[in-house]
Amino acid sequence: MIKILKLSIVIIYYRFKFAILLNYKLKQIKMKRTILGLDVEKNTETVKKLNILLSNFQVYYQSLRGLHWNIKGKSFFELHVKFEEYYTDSQEKIDLIAERILTLQGVPLHTFSDYTSRAVVPIGKDITQDVEAVKLISNTLSKLLELEREVLMLSDDGNDEGTNSMMSDFITEQEKTIWMLKSWLS
Repeated sequence: MIKILKLSIVIIYYRFKFAILLNYKLKQIKMKRTILGLDVEKNTETVKKLNILLSNFQVYYQSLRGLHWNIKGKSFFELHVKFEEYYTDSQEKIDLIAERILTLQGVPLHTFSDYTSRAVVPIGKDITQDVEAVKLISNTLSKLLELEREVLMLSDDGNDEGTNSMMSDFITEQEKTIWMLKSWLS
């Protein structure tokens, strides 16, 4: 009798476990997936945030070009070269973001009106002085970090390792750059 009772409990346990597994598999089948195997809804949100990040990087890039061209004063030689380094890096990141959007089956924004309507970073206009220029870059990078962390959280939630890795790399690099800029300003 005890053996039958134990056997009945084991059978009930495995039936329950099988039902849970079956329910999980059915949910996975019902869930729409991208060509990369990512959840379509989460992927769509990631693409939207990446387009916002792309827009902000484009505005940042234009500000850096203006700073590079217009910087004056005793720090001219040092900053002229540094700003070129920053805008070249920014241009590479813009391309990486746009290509990631395409990889995720999205469409990257590509007009200035799209960029300016979505940008939250400050715009550098008619800045010629070194301290003001470095402050602008530092503040802009801080805003970009906020956006990148939002994308990082979304990509983590969506198991999107490609986007997650890219954001981690951006964040690591920009945190160091902000530290250096703040040190220069001290």
